[in-house]
Amino acid sequence: MADKRRFDLFAQLLADRFPAPRVFDIAGGQGKLNEALTRLGRDVTTFDLRHKHLPVKYAQRLFTLDEPCACDLVVGLHADGATRIIIEYAAKHGLPFAVVPCCSDNSMPYNPWMRFLAELAREKGFSTVEEVTLPMEGRARVLLGVPPVEGVRSAP
Repeated sequence: MADKRRFDLFAQLLADRFPAPRVFDIAGGQGKLNEALTRLGRDVTTFDLRHKHLPVKYAQRLFTLDEPCACDLVVGLHADGATRIIIEYAAKHGLPFAVVPCCSDNSMPYNPWMRFLAELAREKGFSTVEEVTLPMEGRARVLLGVPPVEGVRSAP
């Protein structure tokens, strides 16, 4: 059974780590993460194909790399097949990302999938890729990515 605190725990981690006022929540289901982040003062848009959802800002469509960028952070909590696109979108627009992966989009087992996502983020140019764990049951590993600061070069 999924930990019912997962939305609040992830939202608090995001609020603590990222001063981002505008957030895209990808494959966000009914919008429970949106609710939690909104309570913390964030302006959140949830992208998902569900017809039934909470009364939150909701884009009922598939999220693609072509989505206009109107956010400061892109996130996904158990976004399944959308996890990879979250990292790619963040890289394309120079945004930080945070994902709590669950199922892979290529049948890869969980631990190799986590390593694959971290390596993808590094390949896409993220200067910081970090893994933290939420204090909850179930899939609780969070992958955080921060793009390089413009005008600041990393050490060779």
